[in-house]
Amino acid sequence: MKLTQELQAHLASGVTSLCRCWSVTRADGTVLGFTDHDGDLSFDGVRYRADTGLTALALQQGTGLSVDNTEAMGALSDASISEADIEAGRYDGAEVLCWLVNWADVSQRALQFRGSMGELRRAGGGFEAELMGLTDQMNRPQGRVFQKPCGAVLGDAACGKDLTAAGYRAEVAVAQIETTRLVFDTVPGFDAGWFERGVLEVLDGDAAGLKGVIKRDEPLNGGRAITLWSELRARVRPGDLVRLTAGCDKRAETCRFKFDNLINFQGFPDIRGNDWTTAVPTSSNSAGGSRR
Repeated sequence: MKLTQELQAHLASGVTSLCRCWSVTRADGTVLGFTDHDGDLSFDGVRYRADTGLTALALQQGTGLSVDNTEAMGALSDASISEADIEAGRYDGAEVLCWLVNWADVSQRALQFRGSMGELRRAGGGFEAELMGLTDQMNRPQGRVFQKPCGAVLGDAACGKDLTAAGYRAEVAVAQIETTRLVFDTVPGFDAGWFERGVLEVLDGDAAGLKGVIKRDEPLNGGRAITLWSELRARVRPGDLVRLTAGCDKRAETCRFKFDNLINFQGFPDIRGNDWTTAVPTSSNSAGGSRR
């Protein structure tokens, strides 16, 4: 934590006016501010509200690669963090900033913690959220894997494919929904199976912003049925608009013929399999070059 000269002087004065402020930035861009002060505060374009009942436990920080962590606790409120939003997963992985602030002069502040939300637990009309520091990202696998399938995510920097181009996205209204299956009257211009392994994103309604991975894409009674691997965690109603994005099965043939992107293929299609690595030379005296 880096302190400004003004904040250091305030701390050294012996009489302080300090509080803590938290900002939560969700994946959909929504920013919420909270403070344990008895009045609202504002800085950096964020209003930190005092009426949310949000508190935090002691922050555990260390040197090296150990993971900094703490917990935030609060009451569920329709005006701030609602149970419906938690259930829908809107706070999963949200970025969290924690500031030490002089409430008498908010320009005197220091960033104490930066990380993301981990596990959220609900109980008794409230919630507890585990906050994970930046070093938690060091636990994620890094680098490439030597395998036949492509190791990139369709549309990411390694893949380089522009999925906003014509032929890879469709925006259609939902006609019917049955748990994980959504039915559409028509998806013109796209063959059945085109969106398998792709992404369905809800654009409006209660589930706006939520995404699901597509398991099956098949014709149904003149229309189209899209089945997700898991149910969306908010209600989707007939008439809601969704965006369907083409899927990739990670094969070199798909990369070449479906996406015309073989130059960026991130797999090794000619790598030998396990049978080849465990094979032994033949015992025949003369193989003629056709066998090992």
